[in-house]
Amino acid sequence: MPFLPTTAREIAGQVDFVLVTGDAYVDHPSFGASIIARLLESRGYSVAILPQPDWKTTVDFTTFGCPRLGFLVTGGNIDSMVNHYSVSLHKRKSDAYSPGGQLGKRPNRASIVYCNKIREVYKDIPIIIGGLESSLRRLAHYDYWDNAVRRSILLDSAADLIVYGMGENQIIEIAEALESGLKVHDLTFIDGTVFKTKDVSFLDEPIILPAFKMIKEPTVHSKKEYAKSFMVQYHNADYLTARVLVEEYSNIYVVQNKPAKPLTTSELDRVYALPYMRDYHPMYKDAGGVPAIEEVKFSITSNRGCFGGCNFCALNFHQGRLVQSRSHKSIVAEAAGFTHDGDFKGYIHDVGGPTANFRGPSCDRWTKESVVPCKRHCLAPKPCPNLKYDHKDYLKLLKTLREIPKVKKVFIRSGIRFDYVLGDPKGDAFLQELCEHHISGRLKVAPEHVSEKVLRHMGKPSIEAYQEFAQKFDAVNKKLKKDQYLVPYLMSSHPGCNLDDAIELAEYLQSVGHQPEQVQDFYPTPGTLSTCMYYTGLDPRNMKRVFVAKSQREKTTQRALMQYRLPVNYDIVKNALIRAGRKDLIGHDPKSLLRPKGAKKETRRDIKPRKKR
Repeated sequence: MPFLPTTAREIAGQVDFVLVTGDAYVDHPSFGASIIARLLESRGYSVAILPQPDWKTTVDFTTFGCPRLGFLVTGGNIDSMVNHYSVSLHKRKSDAYSPGGQLGKRPNRASIVYCNKIREVYKDIPIIIGGLESSLRRLAHYDYWDNAVRRSILLDSAADLIVYGMGENQIIEIAEALESGLKVHDLTFIDGTVFKTKDVSFLDEPIILPAFKMIKEPTVHSKKEYAKSFMVQYHNADYLTARVLVEEYSNIYVVQNKPAKPLTTSELDRVYALPYMRDYHPMYKDAGGVPAIEEVKFSITSNRGCFGGCNFCALNFHQGRLVQSRSHKSIVAEAAGFTHDGDFKGYIHDVGGPTANFRGPSCDRWTKESVVPCKRHCLAPKPCPNLKYDHKDYLKLLKTLREIPKVKKVFIRSGIRFDYVLGDPKGDAFLQELCEHHISGRLKVAPEHVSEKVLRHMGKPSIEAYQEFAQKFDAVNKKLKKDQYLVPYLMSSHPGCNLDDAIELAEYLQSVGHQPEQVQDFYPTPGTLSTCMYYTGLDPRNMKRVFVAKSQREKTTQRALMQYRLPVNYDIVKNALIRAGRKDLIGHDPKSLLRPKGAKKETRRDIKPRKKR
């Protein structure tokens, strides 16, 4: 099966859909645009791919002429603004989703720009936008790069519909409706979509959100209204119990239908069995290919969704909390296919998803009601007593994959929820298998912080849970006689984290002898509870005030404290300790973070080796 057409000479006649993407064309199921295109193709629709068009003119957007049914537009696998800018708003040095890692192959706010270019040429053609960029911006949202509340992307893009979430069910229903002769403006009934209308009287008991004019200004009152609106959206993100949401603008309403039903195992299997080329298009060969394929080409997505509930993660608004898993047969077939690829060296890079060791719903309530209105967090600060633990299925899957001829090693690089391992009475068996067969020296886990206050704002378990896991991890590796260690992900400047909390984290790092090589600042992206805290200064769950580190000085200080040993950070850390009244951490005591300048430097014999953590 060849790649889908990317030039006019590859098509005969009018295509049904033109799919415009901000990424280079990589025909692999890790790329949402490829899933949607192949799925439509499997239902008999013709699809042409327009990757990274020149947005400075309209020429590229006329490459295939006017499609019969419509344009499908996505900014790419990640938000174009996140793709372009670091959390410090500096331009990134490369773009892994562009040929050769080149910058400048897509515009800022790609979905908006592409749609407006299409509208310049084709006034009445249906335009449907989807993907992460549109999904998380479907209603009014705080935009970190503008430092303002922006309206729904549906209005700024001049598109007709947003497909939010993963999109497979929605795109087929949309295609069939358009094929039947329905106008795009009549498609107000499809779950997992957002539409605009001047009349909402036909809606059945919708929830009316605060109007855009009530939340757009950076005032105390508007921020409270924004936080209230966010929590309504947060509690209506589950397909079982969600209601229709309506957001009013000056002369129009934006309406969010309830989320689409997640795919079943058999439906998910069919999606991943579609005839992907599993590589970048040959037109990128001279540029050195597309870097993003390197880690995913021989990786397997085994599940979707996550009930982990980290407040800084947007999965609740995009993939949802219900975990859906592929069958063993489907996954093994994909892995066996790797062995026929000339580039396969015997190593499967990953078998997982948002959280690798989740293989099913968090509890039995999913068959009757919703996890979201439950009001309990599944895992933090303590696991819910109704939580189902099961690593047996995942262990069986991994064992089967290891036994495939020509497979040398199966790695797990997706996130592992260590607290979920601890809660499982048989979790030690999983940890044993993990250490013995599925990591190579280092295991990345995400405690994120040590302060109980900060962890509550993050939606993460206590540091004691991480420490217990670390002890078990060390014991297992000692038994296996393996030199393997944990690499903890830690975050600075999350809402709720003040200078005292940052110092507490630095003291912890000093006590365990760990110096992070990289530090991640909290990045306020659309759709997360943490971003709502960042913008409003309120925890929307209880409307209590939350400290937010926003100034460059505060952020730099928190980063420096996590890397207090670096000479370049000496003065920053010293000044921070003095401001906090913690001069006791400057001195010769073993627990000190800094030694006074001019003091004798430590020699290798002075430094007691510590286990890497």
